[in-house]
Amino acid sequence: MESILIRPVITEKASADSEKMNRYTFVVARKSNKVEIKKAVEAAYNVNVDNVRTLIVPAKKVVRFTKAGTLSGNKPAYKKAIVDVRSGESIDFYANL
Repeated sequence: MESILIRPVITEKASADSEKMNRYTFVVARKSNKVEIKKAVEAAYNVNVDNVRTLIVPAKKVVRFTKAGTLSGNKPAYKKAIVDVRSGESIDFYANL
């Protein structure tokens, strides 16, 4: 079976959300639903999840101009989940490194 949580999103905006509002962002499997995401986060990080919001980030065309000419390609679409964790709890992404 495919894993539901693929990787956490670590950007400036996601880090600010995690520090201020106990809100964490993950890239998740396209076929997963909110209930499966909630169970996966609770099992992986031993926290209580209050709310899960999902969105599908659309695919994009990418063009790079290089010495060899123009290179074009695609960035694939993916599903992102924004998870609210109960106040007083937190997720440490760097503990498992």
